[in-house]
Amino acid sequence: MLTNIDIQKILPHRYPFLLIDKITEMEEGKTITGIKNVTANEPFFQGHFPGNPIMPGVLITEALAQTGAVLLLSMPENKGRLGVFTGINNFKFRRQVVPGDTLTLHAELLVYRHGMGKANVKATVDGDVAAMGEISFAVIDNKAND
Repeated sequence: MLTNIDIQKILPHRYPFLLIDKITEMEEGKTITGIKNVTANEPFFQGHFPGNPIMPGVLITEALAQTGAVLLLSMPENKGRLGVFTGINNFKFRRQVVPGDTLTLHAELLVYRHGMGKANVKATVDGDVAAMGEISFAVIDNKAND
């Protein structure tokens, strides 16, 4: 549905911190599903961990947040704005993510009012849950656009 180039028109993130390759499904203001192809040449694998590369949980969480941000920032009232974390709740990591995995990223908007909200998020690999939880966020003005 959205290519990496399309995503870059919505999010300010760029390599090596853009952690979504494409969006496969999106129901405006409700749910979104994206993909991150995890490759052996990711810069974080150089140090996490040599000889046993594992994607850091914080980056899985960030990939989920970026996916949710695409959902929020695609809404007409939020175009050009910025999504930021305000909280991470009840997060569980169930499976390691390693080079060669395709990480499927899903977010479901629970509530969004007055620029603040919450979403349930889940990352899976081949249908197995890698991480899941709830994120809280705010949508703020993007000072880079001033």
